[in-house]
Formats: sequence, C-alpha cells, structure tokens
Amino acid sequence: MKFSKSWVMEWVRTELSDNALAEQITMAGLEVDAVEAVAGQFNNVVVGEVVECGQHPDADKLRVTKVNVGEAELLDIVCGAPNCRTGLKVCVAKVGATLPGDFTIKKAKLRGQPSHGMLCSFSELGIDVEADGIIELPLDAPVGTDIREYLNLDDVSIDVDLTPNRADCLGIAGLAREIGVLNSVDVVEPTWTPAAATIDASFPIRVEAPADCPRYLGRVIKGLNLHAMSPLWMQEKLRRGGIRSIDAIVDITNYLLLEYGQPMHAFDLAKLDGELVVRRAHADEPMTLLDGNEVKLKETTLVIADGKGPACMAGIFGGDRTGVSETTTDILLECAFFAPLSITGRARAYGLHTDSSHRFERGVDPELQHKVMDRATRLLLDICGGEAGPVIEVKSDEHLPKASPITLRRAKLDKVIGIQIADEQVVEILTRLGMQVTTQADGWSALAPSWRFDIAIEEDLIEEVARIYGYNNIPNLKPVASLAMVEQAEGQVTIKRVRDLLVARGFQEAITYSFVDPKTQQTLFPQSDAIVLPNPISVEMSAMRVSLFTGLIQAVVYNQNRQQPRVRLFEQGLRFIKDEHAENGIRQEPMLAGIITGNQSDEHWDVKSRGADFFDLKGDLEAVLDLTAEGASFSFERGEHSALHPGQTALVLRNGEPIGHIGVIHPNLEKKLGLKTRAVLFELELNKLVPAKVPLAAEISRFPANRRDIALVVDRQVLAGDVLAVIKKVGGNQLVGINLFDVYQGAGMAEDKKSLAISLTLQDTQRTLEEKEIAETVDNVVRALGEELNASLRD
Repeated sequence: MKFSKSWVMEWVRTELSDNALAEQITMAGLEVDAVEAVAGQFNNVVVGEVVECGQHPDADKLRVTKVNVGEAELLDIVCGAPNCRTGLKVCVAKVGATLPGDFTIKKAKLRGQPSHGMLCSFSELGIDVEADGIIELPLDAPVGTDIREYLNLDDVSIDVDLTPNRADCLGIAGLAREIGVLNSVDVVEPTWTPAAATIDASFPIRVEAPADCPRYLGRVIKGLNLHAMSPLWMQEKLRRGGIRSIDAIVDITNYLLLEYGQPMHAFDLAKLDGELVVRRAHADEPMTLLDGNEVKLKETTLVIADGKGPACMAGIFGGDRTGVSETTTDILLECAFFAPLSITGRARAYGLHTDSSHRFERGVDPELQHKVMDRATRLLLDICGGEAGPVIEVKSDEHLPKASPITLRRAKLDKVIGIQIADEQVVEILTRLGMQVTTQADGWSALAPSWRFDIAIEEDLIEEVARIYGYNNIPNLKPVASLAMVEQAEGQVTIKRVRDLLVARGFQEAITYSFVDPKTQQTLFPQSDAIVLPNPISVEMSAMRVSLFTGLIQAVVYNQNRQQPRVRLFEQGLRFIKDEHAENGIRQEPMLAGIITGNQSDEHWDVKSRGADFFDLKGDLEAVLDLTAEGASFSFERGEHSALHPGQTALVLRNGEPIGHIGVIHPNLEKKLGLKTRAVLFELELNKLVPAKVPLAAEISRFPANRRDIALVVDRQVLAGDVLAVIKKVGGNQLVGINLFDVYQGAGMAEDKKSLAISLTLQDTQRTLEEKEIAETVDNVVRALGEELNASLRD
C-alpha cells in the first residue's frame, strides 16, 4: 500500500516528520518499505499564464510565447511543446531556477528569439508522470504562486508492506485511523453533499450466491461527460498512491479504492442485457477481460453476469464486453461486499493479481458500501455531470459478518505483556481503535468494529493493546524463574545411561519409522495382528510396528548395500500392540533393541578377525542388564521366536518373568530380508529394567582371597547356567566369585559329555580362611552338583 503523507494529513494532523511517522507505523506493525519524495529538488518555478503563443519564424517545432508570471513584464519564452497554447496555465522555471539534475535556467536565444525561462513538463520537475508536452494546470491556478506550494510537492509517498490480516489499512481511512490511535489524535473524515437521486432509472439485480456476495449495490448514472478531465488534485493523489490516471470514471473508482480500500466497478449501461446476476460461473464458460485476454472460467469463480453471459469476474477483473468506453454516457456503478473465501485464490488461478482481488481476498469492511457509493456518485456528478438514480441494494443479513463480544481479562493481559497498563489507558486504546468497550469485574468486554475483521479472540485484543502502547515502551526485564532439583530415583536405570553404555561399546543409535512395510513385518512375525493405517504415507509404510526388529533389519540392509559390512545399531522406541483393554484399543510399549552383523571388531594387526556371534551380543546385553546392579535376577533360557534361529535363541527373564529375546536371525529369512551376513538381535521391554538395586558401599576385606579351580564333566544337555546356579546356592557367603572359564568337547571326552572349567573365589571379611574350610566348601559344591546334575570331577 502506497500513500501520500499529505493526503493522510487531511484526515489526521500530526507534527511528526516523514521519518518519524515511518518509524512509528513500522513499530506498530505496518512495516514501511520506502519513503520517497513526490517530486525532484527544484526552486523558483511558479504558475504562469500563456498570454501569447505564436509560431517561431525559423523553426517549425518551436513556438514563441509571452508568459505572465505575476511580474511587471511578460516573459519571452521559446517552447517546443505541442500542447502549448494561449490561455494555458503552466509551470514556469524563471531565470536562475535550479531543476533536478542541477540544471540552472539562464537567459538564452533559440534560433534568434530570446528565451527568459522555461515551460516545464512533469519529467523536467522530477515528477513520475507519463505525459507529452508541458504541464497543464487548472485555469483557476493563481499566477505567480510557487509551484511546490500550489501542487503541495513538499510531500512524500510512503510504501507500507501490510501483513494479510491488516486489510483495514489498505486505504487512507484505515491508515488515518491507525495514526490517530498511535498519536491520540481525532480523525476528521472528509464531508460532501449527499448525492440524492434525481431520476428514477434503475436496473434489475439478482444474487444467486448470497454466501459469496452478502451485499451488492448498484446505481444508474446517466448523462456523463467522459471527456471531462480528472482534476489535477485527484491525479496527483492517485500518482502518489502508485496509480496512473486514465479517465474520469476509472480515476474516481481508483480514488475510492485508495481512500476507503473499497473496490468498485462501472458497467456501460447500454451494453447490459436483461438483468444483472451474481452467480458462480459455469464450467469452461468463456469471457474476454478488459485487457483483451480470453479465459475459460472455472465453476469456483464468482461472476457478475447479464443475459449474454459473464460481464465481470467478481472482485477481480472487469469484462471487455460491458466495459466503459469513449462513447459511454450512461453507467451502472457497482459497489459490493464479497466474502474473502469466495475470492481467495481465484485470481491466481487465471494468472491474475489485481488491486481489487488483493483487497477482497484479505477482507473489506462489510458496512462501507453505502458510504462509498454516495462518495463516488458525488465525485462523478461534480466532475462528469449527469444525473443519478436511486441506490439498488440486494443483501443477505444472515451471511454478512457479525462481530461477537470478546472478553479481555486483566490477569491475562498483565501476564502476556509483562507489565500493568492503567485501566483508563486500556479502555482509551480499545475505544480509539473503534471498539465498543464494557468494563467488567475482571477485565473488559470489547466488540470489534466492522473494519477489524481480524480481531476475534482475547489474544488479538492483547496484541492491539501492546502494539498501540508501544513495544518500545515495554521495559526489558530479565525473566525470573526458580530452579528446583528434580527428584531422581537412584533405583532407576535411565535411558541415557543405557544409550551411553551401548555407544561406549561401539553401537550407534538408530531412529526408524513407527510405520513399516506390512509384508516385511509379516515375514518376521507371521502371527502378528498389526494395526494397518487407513491413510498411509505409502504402501511400504502402512502398518504400525509390533517390534523394533523390522526397522533395525532394514537399516542394516540399507548400510550393507552401501558397502558397510560391520554394523552395530540399537534403538529405543515404541511398539504398538492391539489391546481391547487399552486406550483407543492400542497398547504402546517402550522397547530397547539391538543388532550386530559383520566382524566382531574392526580389522587390526593384533586382533584375530572373526564374525560376531550370539555370545558377543549376549555380552553387550548383559552389560546393559548389569546397570540394574541386580545381574543375578536376570537369566537366559532356551527359547523360540518366529524371526530367530530355533537353535540359537534365548528367552531373557528377570526373576523368572520373560522380558525379551536374543538370538541369531532365522537362516530361512536372511535372503528374504536382503541380509548379506548373519545378524544377531535382541529386544527387551524397557520398563522391565526398573527397579534397579541401589549399590551399598562395603569395606574391602583385609583378609586374603583363595581361588580353587574345578573341572566338571556333565551331560551335553546340561546348561552351564544351571551349574553356576547350584554352585551359588551351595557356596554360601564365603563364595565371593565364580567364573566359567573353559568349555571342552572333543578327544578324550564321551560324545554325550562336556567339560566345564570353573574358578571359585572364597574370602571372609572377618578372618583368614583355613585350608580345611576351603576344601569342605569345594567338596560340598561337587557333591551337590553330582546329586542334582549328575556331574563329576574330571580326571
């Protein structure tokens, strides 16, 4: 929105400088992009009257004039402008005048004729107007008056970049209201003599789409003189608002567009057929626009049509068939309110963006149309003559916007802004913004004016108060917040500790999607009843995961396909299980899973290369379980899992309750899943890692420890874990360490037997153990193993 400062000052007077005004409205949320002078720098240019104008004797394109500038003698000036003529009021740069470009006027002779000055064009005064010849001033322009004063050229155009919600400022009226509120100055709206109807002429209007067009006004005006020129003051205001003068009718509608932000349109009454209908376009309905382009209308486009078809693309662009031309004498002037959503995006669908669509998309005051229609009629009658008929109105009250009271709480206002603004000042700000304010016990109730359709909730009122009060006036205060130590149960294994441990052991954390390929998941978990999404991102991401295995395996395949043979990943996330007893029928369980593949360690000259196996991952998992300081409560049993090797799968238990699985991927699934090498996986219910045991400090024994090694022969099917469990049970408090350090099967050993080498460490905290006591404890262990597991000492 570009506006002239002097025009705004006609509505609201302030003593602010150009830059101060720009700064003020910028800080109020209306960002100023540019402040530009409306004319170049010049002096000693005055209003003159051409008294004589004759042909130059020696030049066909030059004229010799005598010009009255209000001095005792007429000035002889040679002029080359084709529009120079006797009786014309012109801009005269006298001898000594300095024009833009540091050009000084001097006495001269042109083809032998004296020239003591210059008759100026717009471009010579640095005024951006496309016109041939010299400036033609109104006939009542006072001779001798400084042209800067007469045309008010000590003015600036201010270009404001408005946010979409501030469409109320897309007109001088809205900007004046804003400046008036910011400076606590009353706004004085221009007055005019109402344009009463003097003839009975009217035209039938019907609205078929009242939701799109709740109010439509039309008025017939006859006997117009379209050859009448727009007054210079109007042309200048349009120019400073960024609009070029075209003809009187277009200029007046553009003038109202800038003054009140209300678009209008004029139809040639003689070209209209039947009645005017506001309706939606028919599919592919043809229409020729004012610029000559032909379009095929879409069904979503609102049009103003007559008996021959669309006459105007409502709120966007006029049609060529019914447009005003040089032969027009009678018009139908329209002024309407179109619902923003009925115009939004419609212009862009045709590659258009007009001043009209720009305003209607953002919103126009729905109560403004009668005032603007009367204002436009008065200007037309004053400039072009003619007679006006009565205003024709079609409206739908139920579809017109209606404001609702909004409550502003004092406590909420103070909390958001951070300071307390006096009650009287809050009421004054809201009232000056045009709101109807009622004081309540805990705040205020405000009813927004019709032009502020962007104000709908309490936060909008808070923003308005803060904005008008001035963001710069709100003190910068550092936030004060009290910090309290968060209670952290020691008997809890946090996910951070688990992550840190696994990263330290060479793993990398992965984050995979909760949505997985249902085919891959079905391959791993054929018995699963997965939750299928009704509107998935893609077919490959249409099922909720029942395990973290699916995502981790796909991540390994992705890395292997990119020449990464050694992969160690872990993930913490949710799995989703159908459960009719859970909220929404879905039970979400936090899980921890890991996967390894490739060599156990990177290639090294001092480390023997070997592939990672079940026991490597089991060691990593045991390290995680040891974070609970209750490693003895966890155990591993032979188990089964649809995705894991039937002979290399273990069930992870805590105090006898299953909490997860660990094992090698099923060999039948490796190729189906795209794995290039064997992969070992584990998955735990993360919540089952708590509670943890809080370690208790104990004094280190001052007495020596004693180690005894035993080699036991047991049946092959006997689990080493069972052997260790019996030893722990029988060993008593003096058994402080137990370790399985060798397993042997081979020469010298029966096929159905195996040898387990176990070290026992015995120690007492009160005394030195005697050899007899140590031997007795070892004998008790061997005896119990023989009785319970049929074990014997190896020869």
